[in-house]
Amino acid sequence: MYLYNSATHKKEEFKTHTPGRVEMYTCGPTVYHFAHIGNLRSYVMEDVLEKYLRYAGYDVNRVMNITDVGHLSSDADTGEDKMLKGAKREHKTVLEIAQFYTDAFFEDCRRLNIKRPDVVQPATGCIDEYIRIISKLVDTGYAYLAGGNVYFDSSKLARYYIFNDHDEEDLAVGVREGVEEDENKRNRNDFVLWFTKSKFEDQALKWDSPWGVGYPGWHIECSGISMKYNGEFLDLHCGGVDNAFPHHTNEIAQSESYLGHPWCTHWFHVHHLNTNDGKMSKSKGEFLTVSLLEEKGYDPLAYRYFCLQSHYRKGLVFTWENLDNAQGAYQKLVGRIAALVPGGEVDHEIFVDYKARFLQQMGNDLNTSMGVTAIFDVLKAKTNDATKLALIGDFDTVLSLSLLDKAAAKRAEIAQAQTTSAGGYVITGQGDPEIDALVLQRYEAKKAKNFAEADRIRDELKALGIEIVDVKGGVNWKRV
Repeated sequence: MYLYNSATHKKEEFKTHTPGRVEMYTCGPTVYHFAHIGNLRSYVMEDVLEKYLRYAGYDVNRVMNITDVGHLSSDADTGEDKMLKGAKREHKTVLEIAQFYTDAFFEDCRRLNIKRPDVVQPATGCIDEYIRIISKLVDTGYAYLAGGNVYFDSSKLARYYIFNDHDEEDLAVGVREGVEEDENKRNRNDFVLWFTKSKFEDQALKWDSPWGVGYPGWHIECSGISMKYNGEFLDLHCGGVDNAFPHHTNEIAQSESYLGHPWCTHWFHVHHLNTNDGKMSKSKGEFLTVSLLEEKGYDPLAYRYFCLQSHYRKGLVFTWENLDNAQGAYQKLVGRIAALVPGGEVDHEIFVDYKARFLQQMGNDLNTSMGVTAIFDVLKAKTNDATKLALIGDFDTVLSLSLLDKAAAKRAEIAQAQTTSAGGYVITGQGDPEIDALVLQRYEAKKAKNFAEADRIRDELKALGIEIVDVKGGVNWKRV
């Protein structure tokens, strides 16, 4: 597999520390509010990546954190604690907020067919790990105490910026205009490892530490959780592109300073889902959640299909028109698969050939749009329906669009909605006996060459909001 590496800015052959095994870490949500669909785009693409790796034969250990402490409203350790902000908003405790929105997040994942990671670890459950790491960083001179907090000293690094190019003068405090200055920091890009002097009098969660009662900074949690469950060598770290700086940059700084060797070899960043007005957020415009999509009549898997039609390294623009188009295309795809007849023998040679193509297409930097195209290629293939259905089911273990289940439900719906007269005339509609009876009366009138009566019944059906289309051997009707 070839995958773009954000750390080297090029597409590379994906290799792992232990052959055949992938230690994978994905940044989880800060559970102070519902996830919007822009957040969930990253999780959809990370889910496809994990499933592709398993499909390609890797043994994958995927770990995800749940941020329930330490994440401030600015990623640069300034502003209000997001969890405390959520608790105040809803008049609940921080832990009640965390549990509620953790459950909500995984319910959204379920509706989008996103697999739950092998390990899901709330940040509050690994305090001892953070203290151990920070203690060593202090002892080895990579961290210092100032103003009641423990800071990482970015000036100790030969290279701090990993994902983006910046001027070295940015390392100095207060150089960039408009940046809030933390007077405790020695250098501009130093960051908090541990708050021992809370910024908030009513900070809910605090723990004892060698430096006093306090709580961890946001960045240290991912290093601590990953080292605990993935080990000292991480193969693949995933997240949204907005996490690259400063969050992932700081993870690398503290992890490699602690370990004394390179930590993560491959970085996978998913680009933004934007609206026409710019980047999607929880604070402006309509709050776009999976629940809202469902309330408006959209299948959540139509949104997943929408995401898969674009490459993860390209920005994706969300509009209701674009989602309408994706839902229409998804439903047509399900309809075409529903027209296939189950049963029969699978052509093994063709199955192996098309599977190899799918592996190659998806293995080229997780090209999901080509993965979807592979489904259409199968539908057009010169082979039997059994082989087509087997291939679609196989590919869908990666794409996770529930294509076979949706197609089976469509077949059942069609079968239930069909009424056959004694003469073999098939009426396909929506399972309404009264409408079926009128349609059959029209057929009988036409058969008797009583066209005036047939037209009268057609007008009656039209007045009821029924559109009828004559087809060979019967008629289709639907409500309009």
